[in-house]
Amino acid sequence: MKLFMASLATETNSFSPIPTGWSGFKEHLYSKTASRGEAGLYAAALARWRTMAEARGWEVVEGLCTFAQPAGPTVRAVYEAMRDDILADLRAAMPVDVVLMSMHGAMIAQGYDDCEGDMMARIREIVGPQVKIGLELDPHCHLTELMLEKATAIICYKEYPHIDVVERAEELFAICADAAEGRTDPVMRDYDCRMMAMYHTPFEPVRSYVDRMSAMEGQGGILSISLAHGFPWGDNPRCGARTLVITDGDAALAARRAEELGKELWEMRNDLRRFPSLDDGLDRAIALNAAPIVLADFADNAGGGAPSDSTFVLRAALDRGLKDIAIGTFWDPVLVSMCIDAGLGAEMAVRVGGKIGPMSGDPVDLVVTVRGIARDAVQHLGRAAMKMGDCVWLEADGVHIVVNTQRTQTFHPEAFENLGIDLSKMKYVVVKSSQHFYDGFAPIAAEVIHLATPGAITPDFSIIPFTKRDANYWPKTEDPFAGERVDQ
Repeated sequence: MKLFMASLATETNSFSPIPTGWSGFKEHLYSKTASRGEAGLYAAALARWRTMAEARGWEVVEGLCTFAQPAGPTVRAVYEAMRDDILADLRAAMPVDVVLMSMHGAMIAQGYDDCEGDMMARIREIVGPQVKIGLELDPHCHLTELMLEKATAIICYKEYPHIDVVERAEELFAICADAAEGRTDPVMRDYDCRMMAMYHTPFEPVRSYVDRMSAMEGQGGILSISLAHGFPWGDNPRCGARTLVITDGDAALAARRAEELGKELWEMRNDLRRFPSLDDGLDRAIALNAAPIVLADFADNAGGGAPSDSTFVLRAALDRGLKDIAIGTFWDPVLVSMCIDAGLGAEMAVRVGGKIGPMSGDPVDLVVTVRGIARDAVQHLGRAAMKMGDCVWLEADGVHIVVNTQRTQTFHPEAFENLGIDLSKMKYVVVKSSQHFYDGFAPIAAEVIHLATPGAITPDFSIIPFTKRDANYWPKTEDPFAGERVDQ
């Protein structure tokens, strides 16, 4: 058996002002040997596939593995160059028995609304109908018809935060290996839930829902079940939640179970978590009189395409006179360079945040002391190491700010601890993240509060200015199934 594997991944926020170009991909991960020990989620999948394939005595050919921090649409020439690089290596590797791809599922490039579907179609054209093609996706994907038509098996991470990338990679390998060796015949069907929401898996009712999904796998011909959450800020006609079921040769069972699970999710819609406003969340944090309270700046999450330099929470904290508060991370390579040049202990007048555009708020001018410097810092999401670049810790009268050079969300307390910040001495810790921080921060938090902050990915799904997705989804439309029920 011969395996070809590669990765091309980013999550596209159609409304972000930051273009995704060569610098975005080459800053984080750009390698044809990623499975040999590179950092990051997408390298982790390839590393596991190599280990599993070589344990079976398979030949492994590895193509490009690259990832860019989410931002606006990828420049057309950049996408086409990376795609064609992968396809050229695949042609050179032929014949192969299995192709495994680690992608995001919500990548949009100029001229391409569905990069993953485009990739699947071109791979299928090269390998023919018999080769098994597996696609591992982030659940914040647009599960498109082209992806479903051309791939043999698609699996989404089950957990949000995404701490199960390796486990899903193992699952996808097993399904495709069994199919390639003639033991199974994977068939996929999906169901449109017509919902747009956040499905945080540590919390009920989503926790039990995911556990029920998992328990069905391996039973009665069901090979795998995924919930595609959808990525609400990607302007794609298929944007929204979908259930996906893979069975062993039984299309009717796959369709029926996907619909049953989709309808179950629909019935849960009013029980899903809602977030307090910035002011209400701060009021609650102060009233708790416990420490540390971890507050999520939901809308300034670089992992959703936000700039990671908004000042709304910082300004509110300063206006309230809050002390012993740590906030991070702010993306500002210029400010980091200035502070490193000034050195530890330097006192400086600086301008923090608010530099990318209106969604970042107004800049905040402060006199700060440089308390810490960390070069080439790393934080973790599950077992995956995530690069932060160079970081500085700035203090302004009890307000502690982390600024870094590689735009990324805050995944783990390491983002602060790398610099020497002791979070146990903080009353409040503000993380620029929507949910991936939770696995790392929940164990140290007296309480976690998600804030419905202003910014690039504010969690009001009824006001997203789609041009390609229709309005027939909840909560934009109270009952998007109403017309069908009348017809029936």
